[in-house]
Formats: sequence, structure tokens, C-alpha cells
Amino acid sequence: MSDDSTSTRTHQAGAFDIRNIIGALMGVYGVILALAGLFGDPELEKTGDVNANLWTGLALVVVAVAFLAWARLKPIEVPEEFDRPDDDPTRPAPQRKRPPAQ
Repeated sequence: MSDDSTSTRTHQAGAFDIRNIIGALMGVYGVILALAGLFGDPELEKTGDVNANLWTGLALVVVAVAFLAWARLKPIEVPEEFDRPDDDPTRPAPQRKRPPAQ
């Protein structure tokens, strides 16, 4: 193994990738709605003879699978070392106190 100091090491965002969180939430809501559509009263006269809970739940599950697949197939690469936002003198954020030059 060679130690190349010029290469940047990265890791994946993993569970903290927002696409995973959105996919999980949509999946949970989709499953709940699909179960409500299957086992609940469909009230077809209110929705024009369409089981709205079932179809909305299935659509949410499909979108959740798409988000989770997207996060798995194209993961976010996070560099090990990066410049902190408060080190940028052009940002209006408070600056770190730097020791005086000698």
C-alpha cells in the first residue's frame, strides 16, 4: 500500500443522506396508506369509485423505492478533510479568532 499525501480520502454519507431519510418516510406513509386502502372502508362514493388510499399508498411506496435506489446507486462522497464555512473570509458568518502574527 502506498501512502499518497496528495489524494483526498472520502467516505459515503450513508444513513445521513437525505434521500435515505425521505425514502424511509415515504415508504412508511405509503405502507400505512396501502394497508388502510386494503383493510379500511374505501368510501368509493367520495372518491369517484377509486380506492384513493390504496393507490396513493402504492405510489408513495414506488417513490420511496426510487429514492432508496437513487441513494444506493449514486452515493454522496464526503471528503475526510474540507474547509469549514467559518474559515471563508467572504462569508458573512462570524470568523474564528486567529492568533496574531509574530
